[in-house]
Amino acid sequence: MQKIFLLLFTPLFIFAKVHYAKVEPYESVILKSAVSGLVTEVDLDAEGTMVASKRVVHLDDALDKVNLEDTKRSITLLKQMLSINNEIANALKGTVKRQQSYYGRISKLSTASKTQKDNAYSSFSSAKTQYLSTKEKIVNLQKQILDMKYKAAMLEDTVAKKSITLQNKYLYKLIVRKGDFVAPGSPLAQVEDTSRAKLVLFLDPEELEGIEHKTVYIDEKKTAYKVDRVWQVADEKFISSYRAEIYIPAPQGTFSKLVKVEIK
Repeated sequence: MQKIFLLLFTPLFIFAKVHYAKVEPYESVILKSAVSGLVTEVDLDAEGTMVASKRVVHLDDALDKVNLEDTKRSITLLKQMLSINNEIANALKGTVKRQQSYYGRISKLSTASKTQKDNAYSSFSSAKTQYLSTKEKIVNLQKQILDMKYKAAMLEDTVAKKSITLQNKYLYKLIVRKGDFVAPGSPLAQVEDTSRAKLVLFLDPEELEGIEHKTVYIDEKKTAYKVDRVWQVADEKFISSYRAEIYIPAPQGTFSKLVKVEIK
């Protein structure tokens, strides 16, 4: 009886649970707007195609570009003013040294009158005040240039974010249309990374035991694939199962084909 028991139950340990999974793109992403603006361009012809390098959504950036050009011109003018004031400061620095030297000499002369000494000090003090005032203006101009450069960088970033350009991505769906007004966080498009594919499975706890050493069979054919990623927390929908992913090359044809998967 013991031998019969073993013959009846041993096969149960070599049979793997059968799973069915779709061949999905490796990654699916909803692109959202980082800025607000009016949608002025939507490339509907690109929807459902692989986009090599192309702008598919554009938000109105006309005023941003005008502001950016004005800011750049302001930076140029401020730099010119800074250059002029640096020349003035250099000239005043020489004047201060001469006035200081003259005052130093005349203040020691016993033959010089008090009026002459006062006038020499006044000239020296006036030249130094002009020099320091110019130096202060230079610091203010440097600060204005830094502020304008920051403003220009912010505007360049805003302009860049108003164009959604895809690089070697599959444009699954455009969510907005021309004439829509979007706010930060508004969905714009759904794109897929079809450079490779994945199979999503939901495995029971016993299937996870020694899974790194198990073989993956797809449509009853042995493969060299392994289970690449396993979630450590049970799925919120399949509460007694754990999500797992197997990464495979992109299919030659279309995605979403249903395949049979066994792990044993």
